[in-house]
Amino acid sequence: QVQLVESGGGLVQAGGSLRLSCAASGRTFNTYTMGWFRQAPGKEREFVAAISRGGGRTTYADSVKGRFTISRDNAKTVYLQMNSLKPEDTAVYSCAASSDISLRVELTSYRYWGQGTQVTVSS
Repeated sequence: QVQLVESGGGLVQAGGSLRLSCAASGRTFNTYTMGWFRQAPGKEREFVAAISRGGGRTTYADSVKGRFTISRDNAKTVYLQMNSLKPEDTAVYSCAASSDISLRVELTSYRYWGQGTQVTVSS
């Protein structure tokens, strides 16, 4: 079992940057594909980025490609570096863990979820 805790959210002006962190507990962290999702007010939760178990493969939603970077380290932490932020990036960001070896974008592929951290981008 994996427990996930996000941090790093906050208020930032458009064009600014934030780095989100997701700290994982459990001894099998490196057996999980990790993903970031977000949910804006009144909208469904959507995929943002995913990273493979070893960190060598990543995939991104088209809306964040070139601006966001997902990474992970051996200290059981997954990061989401967000640059050139836009007001439409405002959402609650959650990390999630999947047992699937593939880089999945579907919410249903992820078994464990954090509670999320709020990101607000002002114009």
